[in-house]
Amino acid sequence: MRTEDVLAAIATGLWRWDNASGTVTLDSEAARLLGLPAEPVVLPEVAVRSRFHPVDWNEINGIVNLAVAEDTLAEARLRIMDEDGRVLRTVRSRSKPLENRSADGRLDYELIGTIQEIAEPQPGTTAVHTPITGDWRRSREAFLLDAGRALAEARSTAEVLRVAASLSMPGFSPDGLAVFGVAGDRLSIIGHHGHDAGDEGPFADMRLETDYPAAEVVRTGRAIYLPSPEDYKRRFPATWPLAQRFDRVSWAFLPLIVAGRTMGAWMAAFKHPVSFSPDERSVLTTVARMLAQALQRAGVAESERELTTGLQRSMMPQLGPEIPGMQLAARYVPTGGGLQVGGDWYDMIPLPSGRFALVIGDVQGHDVRAAGLMGQLRIAVRAYASEGHRPDAVLSRASRFLAGLCSSQEQESDSGEDPDFQSPRFATCLYVECDPETGLLEVARAGHPDPAIRMTDGTVLMRPTAGGLPLGIVPDTDYPTTRFTLEPGETMMLCTDGLIETGGHDLDTGWARLRAILESETHDTESLEKLADLLVQAVHGPSSHHTTGPLADRREDDIAVVLLCREGAGCGCGSPLLHPVRPARRTMLTVAQAEPERIAGARRQIRELLHDWADAEQVDSAVLMVSEMVTNVLMHTDGDALLVAEAVGELGGRRLRIEVADTSDELPHKRHPGEMASSGRGVLLMEMLADAWGVDPRGEGKSIWFELHEQSKQPDSDPGSDPGSDQDDDPADDPPA
Repeated sequence: MRTEDVLAAIATGLWRWDNASGTVTLDSEAARLLGLPAEPVVLPEVAVRSRFHPVDWNEINGIVNLAVAEDTLAEARLRIMDEDGRVLRTVRSRSKPLENRSADGRLDYELIGTIQEIAEPQPGTTAVHTPITGDWRRSREAFLLDAGRALAEARSTAEVLRVAASLSMPGFSPDGLAVFGVAGDRLSIIGHHGHDAGDEGPFADMRLETDYPAAEVVRTGRAIYLPSPEDYKRRFPATWPLAQRFDRVSWAFLPLIVAGRTMGAWMAAFKHPVSFSPDERSVLTTVARMLAQALQRAGVAESERELTTGLQRSMMPQLGPEIPGMQLAARYVPTGGGLQVGGDWYDMIPLPSGRFALVIGDVQGHDVRAAGLMGQLRIAVRAYASEGHRPDAVLSRASRFLAGLCSSQEQESDSGEDPDFQSPRFATCLYVECDPETGLLEVARAGHPDPAIRMTDGTVLMRPTAGGLPLGIVPDTDYPTTRFTLEPGETMMLCTDGLIETGGHDLDTGWARLRAILESETHDTESLEKLADLLVQAVHGPSSHHTTGPLADRREDDIAVVLLCREGAGCGCGSPLLHPVRPARRTMLTVAQAEPERIAGARRQIRELLHDWADAEQVDSAVLMVSEMVTNVLMHTDGDALLVAEAVGELGGRRLRIEVADTSDELPHKRHPGEMASSGRGVLLMEMLADAWGVDPRGEGKSIWFELHEQSKQPDSDPGSDPGSDQDDDPADDPPA
């Protein structure tokens, strides 16, 4: 009996589809199944294509491409149409794609296979029929959309593996998953799901020459489908005992390919039989491609994070050995976007004199170039400081160094490099030289925010310091030095503007946010490290999203913060307040003749010093008298004004004493200014507003002082009196209207 007769008896035809020539060869049975005369024929591709349902034709293209990629059979269900568009029958096509080269050397393929009619279920029967289109296909498309979105949002390898483990494929969800990676000639497991801890042991480090499905997939780049244990045992007898103990009955191993390179393999194992139909293979192949892309993106992102984090950490110093009598804490948080690098830095530098220096700065920008300039500038500042230069000299040399560095890079940009990358940059910086024995601080500032001092009673003051231009703007710039003492129990905070202004805040609202953290009582019994964490959390923690500032935008910037505490009872770095008497609260400020604008800073200092004073009118009086005293020094003398303010005593009964000293020997005297006079009221104001005042002559100059005694503001009338009692008073006692 001839083969053609056997195939015709079972309604099976043969066909040969040559994609290169665009012709289809049919035997008589295949022609009959396609609705043509039952005789062998060679037809152009378009004539055969017109016999297929349009939806099925689109489907078979994808199935053939999948079979070519996997070197498997192409199986499809096709509806045959007549000339009037009616469905004649449904056939199943099974064909093998064979690669061949055309005359011009182009690689193409041809299909050789069979066509067999499928009996349709009769009405009223329970025969199962899976349509080519319908619910399964819609659920498959919905699954692939969800899977693609979830994998695209995964930012790390661990997240990608969690997403892959949670995928529920339509109709054939795997029971176990494993992702294999390649390193050289070794195969290892990156992650797995559905297995117990330790099950990955035999597969953790495997040579690519091993007779194992995942290894062969990596070697060949083709998927392997094993529908039954018999198939597994027959094809991979050497490693079958390793897979047998997991009690799975079907396996799919697919290559993870990115840009034509096989980066690993993905295994999906099933506890129920899976035939791996074309639709199922298509779903698995699509998931494997998305999984490979997601793993590639996650790997690149993790490498970048590791590189940039290592770069920043290598540039950030250790705070060095412990300093007797002092504690240090520091934090650095890069910006939330980009490469996670920036220009902020801090440093602690031991000096030849036995002192140490604290440096904090911010190079313009938060990109790779800012990080590079930051590293160079930090090294330069450390070198100048280690040579023993004073704070003002260190910043002057650093400004000249940065200006010269940016100038040379700008000249190099003329050769065709990116001008934005080579544009001039500046940097702000705050340099503090500290004597650990006395607490004396010498501060030089280059366009940087002033330091803040947390006193022993919890009050926080901004310490105004003299300053100059940011580094790198003008090569030869002078930076004046400000000296003050960090008292025992006080904490100084240095920070970059990212800690203040992040979240849409400006300088005022940003400082108010930080002052609330520094003055809070929640960290009195905590360490200085905890206080540093609280400051960062106030800006980057969950609560910061509900405390945005008044600005329209949410500017994100790097954050650097350094805390220095001089140990003492009731200090802000963690010791509880154990004093039976509240410690004194002091501040000092110098207003130079050339800096009259610092009078506003003096007024602000007094208000911050008296932030919890009982009577707000007394605070206004103190601010008014200070402004008058300092202004008189600048107007009537040739020297600077030195302001010293001190508040002592318990809350509600404190005494405020403020002194303003100058180098003039001329004593103030009482005047009687007219209504239009613009001066001459200083002594009158102190007589009216101060509880006590005076003038103390000194060896060179004098000191004018006044005192205020805190008292709660008394109500205008006795709360217990009758509000209507005024009507019994004699009207003659009332003042005339």
